[in-house]
Amino acid sequence: MSKLKLHAMLGDYPNTMALKNGTVKSDVVELDFAKADVPHDQFKRVIAGEFDVAELAIITYLQARGWNKPIAALPVAIGGRFQHAQLAYNTDFGTVTTKNLEGKRVGVRTYSQTTPTWVRGILQNDYGVDLSKIQWVTFEDGHVPEYKEPADTERAPHGETFMKMLLAGKIDAAVVMIPDLKLPNIKSVITDPSKEIAAWYKSYNAIQLNHVIVVKESLLKSSPDAVREIFRMMKESKKAANEPLGADGIDYRPIGYSNNKRNFEVAALYASQQKLVPRELKIDDLFNDLTRSLE
Repeated sequence: MSKLKLHAMLGDYPNTMALKNGTVKSDVVELDFAKADVPHDQFKRVIAGEFDVAELAIITYLQARGWNKPIAALPVAIGGRFQHAQLAYNTDFGTVTTKNLEGKRVGVRTYSQTTPTWVRGILQNDYGVDLSKIQWVTFEDGHVPEYKEPADTERAPHGETFMKMLLAGKIDAAVVMIPDLKLPNIKSVITDPSKEIAAWYKSYNAIQLNHVIVVKESLLKSSPDAVREIFRMMKESKKAANEPLGADGIDYRPIGYSNNKRNFEVAALYASQQKLVPRELKIDDLFNDLTRSLE
């Protein structure tokens, strides 16, 4: 039998490299990989159905399910990390804390981006911050066209970036990238992220997913064996990476339904609380009998 050829989009990570370079092989499917130097630049194309297999941000996936886009997640985490340190301020312009964050202007790349969603969920649920009392400054549209940003957002002037505005004191805080935290005047709003991460993990029994694997929903119906094969290949590729666990003993690239169920549930809770999805999503809205069986 000839292999089923599938159009795929995955970035280069430890757990995808053996799959992308051909070390992990298949007699069932052939994956034709699109160029994806910056995977999130391709997410609108994923939502538009241009790929049979792709990585996608977890919040974008939840929005896609909420608006009935024909894509389905496999229980495969490309990666996750705790986001407590990512909300930061510029010490040149005073001190920003979780206690005085209300009334401040906070920059985020897009309102529905996954990292700011985790940050807002932490602020709301663990620090009692009223998110509606923050002026959110955004720089780009999200990936699901049906979603509209809330009234408490404003679009930054053309040509600005959140780091330019943060360094110039034009915004009070921003959800920044990891390298930005190395700048001497950029400091996390949460004063002891490591301590708070340990407490969050113990409380929620979950990690904060970033990107996951999705497939066209039609593939689940037309070629369930191909879906099982994609999962097997991802599992083999992760194994080939032989990547050590974090210093905290946590697997930040979990694979399998049992290992990811709780992660998806907490992400869906935060998305619902923040009205990023048009309806509340339960775990059975996110997986079907086939994808739940993938372990």
